[in-house]
Amino acid sequence: MIEPSLRLRRAIHSNDALLVARILKSHPDLLHNPDHSATGNANSNLHLSASLGHLSICRLLVELGHEDGTPALNDLHQTALMLAAQQGHTEVVHFLCEHSDPSTILRQDSRGRDAIMEASLAGHDTVVQILLTWAPGETAHALARGDQDGNTALHFASSNGNLLVLRTLLAAGADAARKNVWNWSAEAYSATVQAEVYLRGLVTEVGARRNQTAIATTTTTTMPTTGTMGKKGGAVRIVEKDADVGG
Repeated sequence: MIEPSLRLRRAIHSNDALLVARILKSHPDLLHNPDHSATGNANSNLHLSASLGHLSICRLLVELGHEDGTPALNDLHQTALMLAAQQGHTEVVHFLCEHSDPSTILRQDSRGRDAIMEASLAGHDTVVQILLTWAPGETAHALARGDQDGNTALHFASSNGNLLVLRTLLAAGADAARKNVWNWSAEAYSATVQAEVYLRGLVTEVGARRNQTAIATTTTTTMPTTGTMGKKGGAVRIVEKDADVGG
């Protein structure tokens, strides 16, 4: 007879939500079920299902109270959200952002990395945008955070040549001049010459846009009132793919 804890992990690997529900109904003490095998990193059921992108099982575990109180952490102090962000599982990331304490998004592991850094390193642009949307506080503040070596999300994106992520991070307010503890900027960490040139061009482009916005704001403020009622509008940032940038 296979141990219930092992059967449960096998059911998660198979993406069998009904079987997971039946096992947990009989063994509610296995809700977290950390994997203490040599390669398990003490990953809980939610860590495993999130890393595999199995949304229905993630939903079941959260409904059963898996994350009540504080989020489960593995041996590396990683959350399930971090593992989903690493693998680019968009639906799982979005679900966990909706149903977790927002501070979980900025929680850092034993190396000082958070979910935004992990997604930036792996080049998952849509995941980065979701995380930035749900992150608490100012977006620029979230992007100013560094790991133990002072590397920001922009450093990680640059180091792997993730061009779309670079554009997203800079548009969201990432500081391209920020240096890590080794005095290296994100540009200096560029994986390729193409990434370095692209990043330098983006920095110039973003700076020019900010200057134009500042000038427009100043002009609007100093213009005399004409008595005509103007319409209020809202600006929505849309990150578009460049024609010369892949997926």
